[in-house]
Amino acid sequence: MGRVTVLAYGALAYIVFFATFLFAIAFVGNLGPWKTIDSGIAGSPSQAILVDLSLLALFAVQHSVMARPAFKRVWVRVIPKSIERSTYVLAASLVLILLIWQWRPILTPIWSVSGAGESVLKATFWLGWALLLFSTFLLNHFELFGLSQVYSHMRSLESPAPVFRTPLLYRVVRHPLYLGFVIAFWSAPVMTGGHLLFSLATTGYILMGIFFEERDLTQLFGDQYRSYRNRVSMLLPLPRRKASAARPPSR
Repeated sequence: MGRVTVLAYGALAYIVFFATFLFAIAFVGNLGPWKTIDSGIAGSPSQAILVDLSLLALFAVQHSVMARPAFKRVWVRVIPKSIERSTYVLAASLVLILLIWQWRPILTPIWSVSGAGESVLKATFWLGWALLLFSTFLLNHFELFGLSQVYSHMRSLESPAPVFRTPLLYRVVRHPLYLGFVIAFWSAPVMTGGHLLFSLATTGYILMGIFFEERDLTQLFGDQYRSYRNRVSMLLPLPRRKASAARPPSR
């Protein structure tokens, strides 16, 4: 692949990702006239559960398998290393588009909050997404989504080796990005059966993903990451000793 082609591919993957990210916010928050987590014709709950869990499982498998170092070592023999991250981002975006498109609503009411409580949940919904996005920039937003790699290829530069950092929020919790997801997914003034299924499944997947991610980071950074993990809590900002090490962008 030529340098311009690689750069264009990375840019396209990022555009698809960012558009999908915005649609995901609308989907989870029941915002706008398009497909959301509670819109559409409600059919059989058992059929909806089967379809929705299958879609969530597909996303989890794609997202986890392609993020593992062993897979990437094989994958870069098939595609150029410069577009490995962009391909991962594009594949994850396409699977998420499929999930949103084919999601089956389950409208059984679980809870409904009004008044001040509704305002608080709406605020924390946006806080969660803001925390998530801010966390990507604390790491390296453009590296995380493949743009740095294709730009470096364009300029014939070597990608820098991973450096262990703990910028700002990463000194308080090890995974503020994932915490943002959890906050956004559970901040629902009206919680339906379908939304509850989504929130439970994605929270479970996040906890599983953290396990595999931290295993990879421990293999990469050894005692440096073990010490960090012992000092800083995983998701909840519990009081700990001040961290002095750092972590790299991770999936």
